[in-house]
Amino acid sequence: MDYRQEDVIKAFQIYANISQKGYSEGDELRLYLAEDKVRGLVDQFAKEVDCTIFSVGERLYFVPLARNSPFHISNDTLKKTYFTGRTVNADIYFMYVTIIILVGEFYDSYQTTEPTRDFISMSDWLEQVNERLETLQTIDEEELKELEKEYEYNWSAIIEKWADMDDLKETAKAQTGRTISRLSFLHTVKRFLVAQELVQEIGNDELQLTEKAKVIVQRYFMELEYNRGILEFIYSFDQRKEEM
Repeated sequence: MDYRQEDVIKAFQIYANISQKGYSEGDELRLYLAEDKVRGLVDQFAKEVDCTIFSVGERLYFVPLARNSPFHISNDTLKKTYFTGRTVNADIYFMYVTIIILVGEFYDSYQTTEPTRDFISMSDWLEQVNERLETLQTIDEEELKELEKEYEYNWSAIIEKWADMDDLKETAKAQTGRTISRLSFLHTVKRFLVAQELVQEIGNDELQLTEKAKVIVQRYFMELEYNRGILEFIYSFDQRKEEM
């Protein structure tokens, strides 16, 4: 397909801006939606760096799809931005697991493509994480090692990280400080999700998914092979509990 130089320049300008900020709006959004050739070029630019672009409401979003994408948020960036200097990779892996569990509560353990609830409280999120980690702790050590090889995920480190967190103050409503508690950890994860426009705080310590999050889950999250394996493993916990 032949492209006019004007279309290529417009497309690259949109790509340059959206890849830097993570979103675009206004005239760039309108141009992207109205001009097929410009939209095709922008999408192709994004695909070349393992990213995707989609519109939600009045915004256009730029989202990395692969862990090796140059636009994927690195572990070091997460550590510096949201955690303390003592953060290790196990914190990041555990963060990912808590996000999977949070989203799973909106999608009936990933059995549906549409949300089945409107919001979740921090305490409910904590309860679900506790339940799944407690079940994970019951898995035989040798079996756990095999599962770690299969999923390339350090489940033992996650179990140890969760067990080491102080849960004496889990019922406290204002648990948002620097104490190493389970609820405090979830508040850190929440800050990341809010900053990425994936959840919104609606008061009473409750969260709801954004439209951006819903699009990501429905179109991409459950389809990625790496994610599917982790999802199936975490939600096999339900069957394990029934068999115990």
